[in-house]
Amino acid sequence: MVLRHIRKVKNSFSSLVMSIFRKRKNLKIGLYGPVNSGKTTLANKICMDWLGEELGVASVVPHETREIQIKEKVTMKLDGKSLAFNLVDTPGIATRIDFEDFIKHGISEEDAKQRAKEATRGVIESIKWLNDMDMVLVVMDSTRNPMSQVNITILGNLDARKIPFIIVSNKIDLKKSDTTKIRNSFPGYDVIGVSARNGDMMKELYRMMLNGL
Repeated sequence: MVLRHIRKVKNSFSSLVMSIFRKRKNLKIGLYGPVNSGKTTLANKICMDWLGEELGVASVVPHETREIQIKEKVTMKLDGKSLAFNLVDTPGIATRIDFEDFIKHGISEEDAKQRAKEATRGVIESIKWLNDMDMVLVVMDSTRNPMSQVNITILGNLDARKIPFIIVSNKIDLKKSDTTKIRNSFPGYDVIGVSARNGDMMKELYRMMLNGL
């Protein structure tokens, strides 16, 4: 079973985060996940809650985010705890990028091909940045099948690098949302369902992020 290759001891999450946070400054928390899972929407919500300004532009067009975006000096304060970090929003990870997907959204063929090239570079850059992350929020669309090659690859890479992470089951405000399916697909991992768009369960996510301190 492929899940045997992406194991994580749940009790180690807090200790890993604690040891890293004690040793390092300028912490980086990265948002990773497949295309259109809501990474930028989540990044914007986090930045609005703690800085009062957004990070980037969210869109239904695939690969709208094609470059690494960073919001520095985000300070989260909740329940008497505080966490300062740089938030890194990454382009959506994909195993295949087809320029025709952009054309379906009314983009010209020339621009679509250019976007596809930029999106491909963005995916490569995202993977390179993974080693710099102190924590990762793996954003999944809870209305889709979680057992995708992209999700499995991301989790496998995080496990191999021993990077603490939380699976964020996004879009729980939608009728087809199924966070239980994500939990059952990846047992032993930290999973929380949120609606980045509506702000549902965001405090609970923040508590999970702060829990390592």
